[in-house]
Formats: sequence, C-alpha cells, structure tokens
Amino acid sequence: MAKKSIIAREVKRKKLVEKYAELRKQLKEANDYDALDKLPRNSNPIRMHNRCRLTGRPKGFMRDFGLCRNMFRKMALDGKIPGITKSTW
Repeated sequence: MAKKSIIAREVKRKKLVEKYAELRKQLKEANDYDALDKLPRNSNPIRMHNRCRLTGRPKGFMRDFGLCRNMFRKMALDGKIPGITKSTW
C-alpha cells in the first residue's frame, strides 16, 4: 500500500490538471509560453502518474483495468473481473 500522502498528492494533481486544461489549451494555441510558465507546475498532465486504484502502487500498472498487476491477479482469480480467466494450454 502506498503512503496516503503520495496518493493524496496525485489526487491534487488530477484536480489541477482538470482545472487548468482549457486555459492551457488556449495559451498553447496563442503561443503564449510566458503565460504558460506562470501556471502551476502540477497543472501539466505530464506530471501525473498512473497508480493502482486499490493500493496506490505506481509500478506494474495495467491501464485497461486501472489496477496494478498484483491486484489484477487477485481479482481475476477471485472472478471479480468479468471476461478474465486463467489461461491454460
């Protein structure tokens, strides 16, 4: 489990990205890079990091499910993810 402060930081970044998305788009179209520099650093979507929704783990993230590999495997074996079965051959 990731530290609560790290998870909270990512939530805060997500809110800033959503808040400034339209303004960033307008400034980029106008080529006003001086004004872009004055916006908060965390309002840039590049600074966001994908994290597991359940544990907050940053590595081994699967975009299609929003889970890390550990939680994906656990949920798949428990049958909590529809359409996913353990492969056998």
